[in-house]
Parts: sequence; C-alpha cells; structure tokens
Amino acid sequence: MLGPLRTFALTAATMVAFAGNSLLCRAALRGGAIDAKSFTAIRLISGALVLVAITGARRGTEDGRDGSWRAAIVLAGYAIAFSYAYLWLGAGAGALVLFGTVQLTMITGGIRRGERPSLRQWAGLAVAATGMVVINLPSLDAPPPGGAALMIIAGVGWGLYSLYGRGAVRPIRATAGNFVRCLPFAVGFAAIALATAAHVTWRGAILAIASGGVTSGLGYCVWYAVLPSLGAARAAIVQLSVPVIAAVGAIVLLDEPLRRHVAIGGAVILGGLALALWSRRVLTPPPAAAPVAGE
Repeated sequence: MLGPLRTFALTAATMVAFAGNSLLCRAALRGGAIDAKSFTAIRLISGALVLVAITGARRGTEDGRDGSWRAAIVLAGYAIAFSYAYLWLGAGAGALVLFGTVQLTMITGGIRRGERPSLRQWAGLAVAATGMVVINLPSLDAPPPGGAALMIIAGVGWGLYSLYGRGAVRPIRATAGNFVRCLPFAVGFAAIALATAAHVTWRGAILAIASGGVTSGLGYCVWYAVLPSLGAARAAIVQLSVPVIAAVGAIVLLDEPLRRHVAIGGAVILGGLALALWSRRVLTPPPAAAPVAGE
C-alpha cells in the first residue's frame, strides 16, 4: 500500500496522462489526421509494444503474461467505443455521458464490494458534477442515440477496467498483459480499416502512437499501481479532475482562450474534489480484492 504523499503524486500524474490522452484523441480524430479504426488499432498495438519492451527490460523472461482476458476485453471495448463516440458527440455531451457512466460503474462496484462512501464524498461528488455541467454548458446539446450508447459502453468499460485493477499485484506486468491480449482486437480493426479506405497521415499516426505508448500504456500502469490505495469511490471521484486538466492543456498547448464558464466550472469541480477527498486524518483504504488467477 502506498503512502499518502506518493498516492497523491501518482494520482496527479495519472490524471495528467488521462487528460493528455483526451487531447491527443481530439487532435487526431477531429482534425481529420486519422480515421477512428486506424487510431484505435495503432493505439493498442503501440501500447502493447512499449509495455512488453519495458517488462522485457526489467526482467528478461517476463513478457507481459500477467493481466486477464476480462480486463483486456473491457479495455478494448473502451478504446473502440471511445474513438467512435468522439466522432458523433460534442465535447460537452460526450464528457458528461462518459464521466457519469464511469462514476456510476465504479461507485456501484465499490458498494457491491462493501465500500460505503461517506456523506462528505457524496456531497463533493454532487458539487463536482455540477461543475462538470457548468464547464461543458456552452457545448451541451442532445446527443444522438448511437453516439450516447457508444460513450456509455466506453464509460462502463473504463469503470470495469479500473475496478479490475484493484487486484493487480504487479501493475506494469498486468497492464502489459492486458494490452498484449488486446492485440487480436487491434489487428482486426487494422484489417477493417485497410479494407474500408483507411485514412492515416504521419501526424495522425504519431498522435496515435503517443496516445498508446505514453498516455495510455504508461498512464494505465501508474493507475493500476495507485488504485489499491484509493478505493473505488475515491478513484471514481478523482477522475472528475481530468476535464479541468484537459481544459488547461488546451489553453496552454492548443491556444484555446480561457472562457468564463471554463474558469467557473473548473473551480467548482476542484472545490467538489477537495470536499470529497479531504480528511483530517490519513484514510485507511479498504483492503484490495484478492487477485484472480492470471492477474
């Protein structure tokens, strides 16, 4: 179990990686640099290659055999659904559907395992959710049913993948094993992309490789390392910081202007997170679930 300072640092690093992943996906798909099928295939393949290289360098005989098929399936489902949903949904509606589904999936999973979020956590979640609406208010529109369904699938997939990570004993090897098991899905998507006039530019390929190898592969390793110290409720709530970090990244890296609703909504989200996560004492997280065979 990690100490509180290390847990905070690793959690913050993970949220930055998740926000970076969102920016890379948006830049690649909405900029027309690559099609969704090719982006997903390259993302998963590059993530597997980077993680297998890391596990091989750490121990020459360990090649990513940890992990599980159930985690790989929900990871592939998340990546595929997320990429396609980004083409159908506006940023505001997409974020609300995705994060709302993730919260519901993870908190429900935690309750089923015996966790009981405190009143402070529920109040903080409500405040942060209000901030999510504010920060996305100008771009909110009625989502098309197909796009909303895909984003719900993505949210459930990511929520389950996070819950499965609480039992990972070796987070790097577990993440590597999950990505390796995703390779059949990635190869299948690559074949479909090639058969349906794939569109891949050098810029799109580089963005997909960065998403898979850095913000996804390495980011997910750190996420699996920190999950046992968070618990399902706190792990779910802390992810609401991602839109705020992504908004700051868009302002700094993409020259987007700082708008009033972003500043107000971001402040409300951070206030809700502080309310939900702050404590006078160091919280003792619930015991991690026993790892299943192969994880």
